[in-house]
Amino acid sequence: MIEKFLEEFAKLFVDAPENVRVEKNNIDDAFCEVIIYADKVDTGKLIGKDGKMINSLKTLISGCKAKDGKSYRVTVKANNE
Repeated sequence: MIEKFLEEFAKLFVDAPENVRVEKNNIDDAFCEVIIYADKVDTGKLIGKDGKMINSLKTLISGCKAKDGKSYRVTVKANNE
């Protein structure tokens, strides 16, 4: 659910939405890492000025903890990494 939301949200902001993909890695029962992959030029748009965009996404996703009890780490990476 979270990875689908982040993928659709990210596609709205980038210049190359066809290159956006999201991976969810379960670290343990209570923690997951969600990685948003985008083109190198689009990563800045997803992070935002002074990190405001990514921090807003992290705040929004942290609300999901109340529903499923898991903590999430959201990371933005360039496709070539």
